[in-house]
Amino acid sequence: MSKRADNGKTKVVSSGKTVSDAVNKGLAELGATEKDVEIVVLEQPSKGLLGLFGAKDAKVELTLRNLAPATTDPVAATNREDPIERSKSYLVDALREMGIDPSVESSTDEDGHVVFQVTGKELGALIGRRGQTLDAMQTLINVYANRLSDEHVRIVLDAERFRERRKKTLEDLSMRLANQVVRTRKEVVLEPMSSHERRIIHYKLQHHPKVKTFSKGEEPNRRIVIALKS
Repeated sequence: MSKRADNGKTKVVSSGKTVSDAVNKGLAELGATEKDVEIVVLEQPSKGLLGLFGAKDAKVELTLRNLAPATTDPVAATNREDPIERSKSYLVDALREMGIDPSVESSTDEDGHVVFQVTGKELGALIGRRGQTLDAMQTLINVYANRLSDEHVRIVLDAERFRERRKKTLEDLSMRLANQVVRTRKEVVLEPMSSHERRIIHYKLQHHPKVKTFSKGEEPNRRIVIALKS
């Protein structure tokens, strides 16, 4: 039997500028917490033509979870409550719904974060344009994992080492643009990026002798500016 919110609803579809915004709106409408719902991303956000026309919000579906019967089997209880293994299974199921037959390996990076590395065919659908779909799925997996765990869990989702390649691309870009700023003596404003990608550029240029970086704007349109040091 499903749980039922105070307003009688067991399922809602909500929208927002980002997946996280849409999830939070749905939770408010259900009067539920993240631990109470299953989340399906129906549509990814898009900026539209020139960031002005045809923009679309993210759309998600939230369904109140079924009440699970109690168990007296300590092994079964441990397996059921392992947030990493359950999140891994959740990811595999979600990817299969996308038509992807994945292999997912888990490890821990140097910062102590859990890394889910996905391999398989047709992973372009998971990665998306400049990793936007991958970022949205990572957000979803972290929401799912943290509603299962008593302690904060940080999961990094990667596919075919995309994040490593993207990091190298952004570092090279930041150096080219820094040289351009020095040469032209005009600041450069980059396209909107996720907070993770902005950190890569900030870190790469933090010790540059002639340029500085700062961010401006509001999410999801926050941008990095590269300018001459005064």
